[in-house]
Amino acid sequence: MICLLAFIASAALAGNSSLNVKSAELEPFEDGYALNADIDAKFSSAIEEAVNRGFELNFIFEFQLSKPRKYWFDDEVATTIHRVSLTYHALSRQYLVIRGDQQKTFVRLDEAIDDLTYIHNLKVFQKSEVEKGEPYKAAFLMRLDTKKLPKTLQGESISLDDWKLSSQRFEWIPNLFK
Repeated sequence: MICLLAFIASAALAGNSSLNVKSAELEPFEDGYALNADIDAKFSSAIEEAVNRGFELNFIFEFQLSKPRKYWFDDEVATTIHRVSLTYHALSRQYLVIRGDQQKTFVRLDEAIDDLTYIHNLKVFQKSEVEKGEPYKAAFLMRLDTKKLPKTLQGESISLDDWKLSSQRFEWIPNLFK
């Protein structure tokens, strides 16, 4: 009986999806700053099945830079929202990760997920938006855009925790003027 309960509990936990931001940093480039981030992603079997059936999943990367204030809300300096989609193309038997006008193809889903969750040189704000010597706070998160799911999945996504896929809000104090 105890073994059966342990199996049911582990099966229930195995079905959960998760996104976890492992690291994020800002790197200077010509006239601005770019975001590099690494996210650990685990998709439930329901999400993997939806992708394998050809449903497009849209993800949102949200970055915010703010200037902390003592007695009021933080002053928002820059906010960037970037969209990335993941889909399976049945004819070519390839997974597609689409970032704007760039498209990458993968043979295996785990390779596509690794690319989806690795952010490199994502331009987020201009150097002219920040002042030297001022303290800033950066925040980043990734989430599944459930509003962009096909109607057949939207009803299911509201009721199932598998589809509530969002990372924690990862915050850090960037060193902007190295």
